[in-house]
Amino acid sequence: MGLQRTNSHQSDSEPTRAELAGEKGSDSESFPAGTNTQSGVRQLVQNVSTSIEETDTRGAGREMITCCIGIMAYNEEANMPHLLEALLAQKTKTVEIDQIIVVASGCSDKTESIVQDFVTRDSRILLLTQASREGKASAVNLLMANTKHEVVVLQSADTIPTPDTIEALVSSFADPEVGMAGGRPVPTNPRDTFMGYGVHMLWELHHKIALAHPKMGELIAFRNIFRQIPYVTAVDEASIEPLIIGQGLKLIYVPEAVVLNRGPATVQDFIKQRRRIFAGHLYVKETVGYKVSTMNSFRIVMLLLRNLKFEWQTFLWVPPLILLETYVRFLAVCDYAIWKRKPYTWAVVESTKNLIENT
Repeated sequence: MGLQRTNSHQSDSEPTRAELAGEKGSDSESFPAGTNTQSGVRQLVQNVSTSIEETDTRGAGREMITCCIGIMAYNEEANMPHLLEALLAQKTKTVEIDQIIVVASGCSDKTESIVQDFVTRDSRILLLTQASREGKASAVNLLMANTKHEVVVLQSADTIPTPDTIEALVSSFADPEVGMAGGRPVPTNPRDTFMGYGVHMLWELHHKIALAHPKMGELIAFRNIFRQIPYVTAVDEASIEPLIIGQGLKLIYVPEAVVLNRGPATVQDFIKQRRRIFAGHLYVKETVGYKVSTMNSFRIVMLLLRNLKFEWQTFLWVPPLILLETYVRFLAVCDYAIWKRKPYTWAVVESTKNLIENT
């Protein structure tokens, strides 16, 4: 079958949403436990990858879509070599990866030297450095000032794309009405722990919401039609969405464009990460008047209730996870509205950086 897309103009009532939610298997599909090992991630890539050669039915001869991939990095020595290898090994048919730009911001580890090694191997890779850590938005704006490509891809530095991900994502721009596309994050955390279960539950909800109301995260692509995003934002994806919609273009969700990530492994890291994200969404809502789809708490609760499974984790872990998310959102409101905390530079969530461990 051909690649499936969902866009921002589609409604909740379409009957195909439940079917789409189960593409490549249902959301309850089991991924290998302990998938932060090299072999585990390799197996997970095989499980969630979609073969473009097998599923793409588009005609030959279509003009290639060129893109630039941007990676914003702060002390990402653990994952950077794996990410760059995965990007260089992408299988493309109608998409050309013309350049890969890494913006290293105030790195104190080996991130820059690792990227330099790749620069000598492949002329498409470019390293840009910032002397100090100024926030992801600042790094994104530096990227935008250094690329003229038709389509720009933002890949989180602590993620890994599956082999066909960039083709699936960027080929969407053959439709001139598409302004921004988002991939599907799939966590590598084992499900048999409290936080692992919670991470999978949140990303599965994100997936289901995005099928009807496109929500960007971890991996996005957009047309190069703006110069910069607000510097005081911790959520670059959410800040870009209104810039695209405001120019009459649409957002789409591409579930075939799978990107592997690592969710927080501790309650403390979960609070740190979710607090930053929600505070960033509040900033976008208040300053731009744009509300991302996952800010609708009622929609999330209804979706959660409809998809609860009859298993012991539902009774033991879901209630405290709901309370934890509620607490995090309360803290984020305090950060933004009361304490006026700057939303663009936050402490690193260390447990999300161990996507692959050498074995």
